[in-house]
Amino acid sequence: MEILAVVVGLMLATVLTVGLGDRIRLPYPVLMIILSAGAAFIPGFPQVKIEPELILPLFLPPLLFATALKSSWSVFRVRWRSIVLLAVALVVVTTATVAGAAWLLVPGIGIPAAIALGAMVAPPDPVAVESVAGKVRMPRRLVGVLQSEGLFNDATAIVIFQTAVAAAMAGEEVGPGIIVSFLFGAAGAAAIGLAAGWVTKKLTVFITNPVGHSAVTLVVPFAVYIAADSVHASGVVAVVITALEIRRGSRADAAQERVTANAFWDVVELMVTGIAFGLVGLEVRQVFEGEKMNIAALLWPAVLICLLCFAVRGAWLALLVLPSRRRGADVPPSNAKEVVLLGWCGMRGLATLALALALPTALPDGSPFPGRGQIVLLAVAVLLSTLVVPGLTLPWLMKRLGMSESIETEKQVEQDLASRAEEAAMAAVQSSDLLDGVDEARIEWVRKRLMQLHTELAGAPTDAVKEERSEFRGWAITVQSLALDAARQEMVTARSEPGSDPLAADRVLHRLDLRTMLVPD
Repeated sequence: MEILAVVVGLMLATVLTVGLGDRIRLPYPVLMIILSAGAAFIPGFPQVKIEPELILPLFLPPLLFATALKSSWSVFRVRWRSIVLLAVALVVVTTATVAGAAWLLVPGIGIPAAIALGAMVAPPDPVAVESVAGKVRMPRRLVGVLQSEGLFNDATAIVIFQTAVAAAMAGEEVGPGIIVSFLFGAAGAAAIGLAAGWVTKKLTVFITNPVGHSAVTLVVPFAVYIAADSVHASGVVAVVITALEIRRGSRADAAQERVTANAFWDVVELMVTGIAFGLVGLEVRQVFEGEKMNIAALLWPAVLICLLCFAVRGAWLALLVLPSRRRGADVPPSNAKEVVLLGWCGMRGLATLALALALPTALPDGSPFPGRGQIVLLAVAVLLSTLVVPGLTLPWLMKRLGMSESIETEKQVEQDLASRAEEAAMAAVQSSDLLDGVDEARIEWVRKRLMQLHTELAGAPTDAVKEERSEFRGWAITVQSLALDAARQEMVTARSEPGSDPLAADRVLHRLDLRTMLVPD
C-alpha cells in the first residue's frame, strides 16, 4: 500500500506542479524532481524501490511514442543530418570525453567502466527537453531539432552502455564490434517498428470504437519495446518508427478518432512524465545512502565532468554552424545564439538514471564492479546539474538572448495554414455538383461561412452567421462534410511537408475536427 500511496501522491503532485509551473513559468518536471527529492529526505517518508531493468520499459515507451506522434517522416528527411550529428556522433564524442576524464580522475575505474559512465550521461532526455522548452516559447524550429535528437540518442547510448558493461564483466576491452551491434540493433528495430505500425493500422480499421483505437495505441509502445528488446534490437528505435508509421497512416476523415486520441495522449504524457521525474527525485536519496564512500572526494571530479558535458555539447554545436551556413539551409544551429540555447538544453533524465541503476554490483568472480559507487554518484550529479540548473535558468536565458518566439509569429503561421484549409474547402465545394440548381441566397450563405473559416481556425472569435433551421439543413450538412474533409486533408498534407510546422498544422487540424462550420446550432 505504501507504493500505491506514493504513486497516487506523485500523480496529485504532478497536477499541482503543472499549475504552479504555469504561474511561475518553470517546467513542471524540474519542480517534480525538487519536490520529490526534498520529500524523500523527510524522516519516515516511505521509500519506493523499482527494479532498474523495469525503469526504461515502464516509462520510456509511452513518452517516446507520444513525442514521436508529433513528428513525421518528412521532418526526419529534412533533419537527417542533425539526427546523425547529434543523436549519434555527439553521443559518441560525449561518451569518449567523459570516459577519458573519469579514467584519469577516478582511482580504480577501468576503461570499460569509464565508457559505461560516458554512455549514461551522454544522451539528453527528449521528454525533459520538450517539457522545459515548451514553457518558454522557444522557437519551434529549435524545439524540432531537440525533439529529433532526443528520439534516437538513447538508442546510441544504450548500445554503447551494454557493450561496455559486457566487456567489463568479461574482463575485456571495448572493440569495434560495438559499431556492428549498433547497426544490427537499429536495422532489426526498424523492421519491427515498420511491421508493428502496419499491424496497428490494420487493428484500428478492425476496431471502430475511437476509445478502442486509443487503447490500442497505449498497448503498442510497450509491446514493441519488449519485442525489440527480446531479440537484442533497439526498443527505442522500434517505438519511434512505429509511432511515425501510425502517424503516416492517419486518415483525414478520422476526426473523432483524432480528438479522442489527442486528449488521451495529453493526459498519459502528463501523468507518466510527472510520475517518472518524481521517482527520479525519490531515487536521489537512495543513491546517496546506498553508496558508502567519501562523497566529498568526488566533488571536483563531479564538477569537472558536469562542466565537460556542457562544454562538449556547446563546442560540437558551434562546429555545426559553418556547414549549415555553407549549405544555405536555415537548419539550426545557424548562429551563436542558437548554439548557446541548444547547448543549454542538453538535459539528462530517465535514461541516465535507469542506466546508472542498472550497473551490475559485482563481476562474475564475485569481486565488486570497478568504481560502481563513484560511477552512480557521478551520473546522478550530471543528471541534476544538466536538468535542474538549465530548467530553472532557461526563461532568464531566453529573455537575455531575445530568442522567445512571439505570439504574433505563432498566430501568423496558424493563419497561413488556416487560409490553406479555407482555400481547399472552397475549391472542393465549387468543383462539386452540390451548388448546381441552388438559388443564389443559399450559395451566398455558404460562401460567407467558408470565407470565415480561416479566421475561426486561426483561433480568433467571429460573429457566426446565424440562420434558422430550414428545409435545406440536410443539403448544408452535405456541403459541410465535403468542405471540412477537404480542409482536413489539406492540413494532413501540410503537416508532412518538408519545412512545415507540424505542431501548428496539428492545432489547425484539431480545430477543424471540432468545427460545425455550416449548420447552425
